[in-house]
Amino acid sequence: MRLKDIEIFCVQPPPPGWGGRYWNFVKLTTDNGISGIGEVYAASVGAEAMRAVILDVFERHMLGERPERIELMFRRCYSSGFTQRPDLTLIGAFSGLEMACWDIVGKSQDRPVQDFLGGTVNERIRTYSYLYPRADQDAESFWNDADLAAETAAAMVGQGFTAVKFDPAGPYTIFGGHQPSMRDIERSVNFCRRIREAVGADADLLFGTHGQFTPAGAIRLGRGLEEFDPLWFEEPVPPDNYEAMAEVARSVRIPVATGERLCTKSEFAAALRAGAAAIIQPALGRAGGILEGKKIAAVAEVFQASVAPHLYAGPVEWAANIQLAATLPNLLLLETIETGGEFHLRLIGNSIRWEDGYVSAPRTPGLGIEFDEELARAHEWNGKGLHLEMQHEPCDYSSENRFQGGAPA
Repeated sequence: MRLKDIEIFCVQPPPPGWGGRYWNFVKLTTDNGISGIGEVYAASVGAEAMRAVILDVFERHMLGERPERIELMFRRCYSSGFTQRPDLTLIGAFSGLEMACWDIVGKSQDRPVQDFLGGTVNERIRTYSYLYPRADQDAESFWNDADLAAETAAAMVGQGFTAVKFDPAGPYTIFGGHQPSMRDIERSVNFCRRIREAVGADADLLFGTHGQFTPAGAIRLGRGLEEFDPLWFEEPVPPDNYEAMAEVARSVRIPVATGERLCTKSEFAAALRAGAAAIIQPALGRAGGILEGKKIAAVAEVFQASVAPHLYAGPVEWAANIQLAATLPNLLLLETIETGGEFHLRLIGNSIRWEDGYVSAPRTPGLGIEFDEELARAHEWNGKGLHLEMQHEPCDYSSENRFQGGAPA
């Protein structure tokens, strides 16, 4: 059984577009007709350019290889071009292709991927989601309105969630890190206050920032949030400065989380060695794939750090995250989009069930999903934008900063 064919699907989710402007899925097929699906989260370049990278990685490092030789194919990719260092775009392409290989291996043996990673540790996996505006709320004002956020948080706890995430400290600007404005600090504190009042002790608060601040700015903000006891302070400074993040971790009495933009075990190990985080958040479609995710989690275990797989993409990365999460003794939480996301679930035939705040890892073969190729083709992305984009204007210190979550404009 050897890898023979590849097909790439670039899919645009319908409004409101939670999960990004588009998702890159890859389908690999072997010479004996077994197919597997994966998802590439990395999207620093446009969709057409990323498609070319995916094809190059497959043809150069994987075509004709046995799908179970994942370690060897990773080493080829990691060393490509005489590099032997993390490359976000290159490893991102490999990550989705690697997931597809695991899906093939599982299907060929009639076993779920988790069985090949040490077996099931967590049969029920605790989940969290961002706070997204409900149909009866004003979507434009939602992101800066603490009362609307508190209403949604209470409703989500009523559904069964025991943790909710929000990030009112905007803007997400290319000019980071920066000092937060006093309005941003006050709004952030008010969000924590109102949401804590709404959910009490029934849910953890997860505070996101997406790497916006200088260490001094993050410390100013973080100390204002301490009284509400968030479970984490996510990526308080740009992700590549581990010493700066460690300074924040030492200075604020909230656990620091990071990892959605890190790539391979080498970057996660450097962050953990520096004391930058107590919680790591690998995105399997970017960090190196499922096997690399298992290694990242093992490194975290040595440092007594917890794992909370990141998701702001499509449902195939979610399925891969679930297979990995089922095997981790140091699992903390698993990110979902709402209770799985309406279009997300349609793309995988509703093959994963969210119930009362938890998901159970499917026991069906491979990743445990059935990808709807016809639906994917019917929602092809033809735009020019990137999966996510930061604003090009700096922080506004004269009036209110606004950023509408991760929704496309």
